[in-house]
Amino acid sequence: MSYSDTVSFFKEWLSDPLRVASIIPSGNALARLISREVSSATGHVLELGSGTGVFTQALLMQGVSEENLTLIEAGEEFCQMLETRFPEARILQMDACRLQQSELYKGRRVGAVISGLPLLSMSGRKVMATLAGAFCYMQPDAAFYQFTYGPRCPVPRKILDRLGLKATRVGVTYNKFPPAAVYRITKRRPVHVSLNSESTH
Repeated sequence: MSYSDTVSFFKEWLSDPLRVASIIPSGNALARLISREVSSATGHVLELGSGTGVFTQALLMQGVSEENLTLIEAGEEFCQMLETRFPEARILQMDACRLQQSELYKGRRVGAVISGLPLLSMSGRKVMATLAGAFCYMQPDAAFYQFTYGPRCPVPRKILDRLGLKATRVGVTYNKFPPAAVYRITKRRPVHVSLNSESTH
């Protein structure tokens, strides 16, 4: 993490603390944790709240090709930084809660979503809109990876239930305080009930 990245992050936090939610960018240990289940075989990856590109760089280290990345970032300064650092990626300046209205992909599904969004500082309505929008572009077996500094999954259970999703904790990194956890959010598999051909009385 460079000094200039820290300064840029702090400036963005000062201008909009609810959107950025942290005064410093995420560290390399968290970046490795959130990207460790992604590889070149994943295909297209959608990243939300890319910031300075710490998670983006980790995805490249995992073998994801830069042209297979779509980076969503609301901050103008961050977008300019991302365009310089990742010229072959598709970078869009927009609010992630408007994904569903944006028609990002046509005839293509992404293999994973990596989220650096501060879900705990977002309203339930925006969290639901962001997840619903992301999952409309995802392959059936794709996963949405979200980090949090909180003690539990940052997506409330009622939102997971309403969208038919489940959350599993992938791991925790303790390299800075507070510790950060990563959750894998996926679609629930439908329960198939097999009926016995013999009726019971």
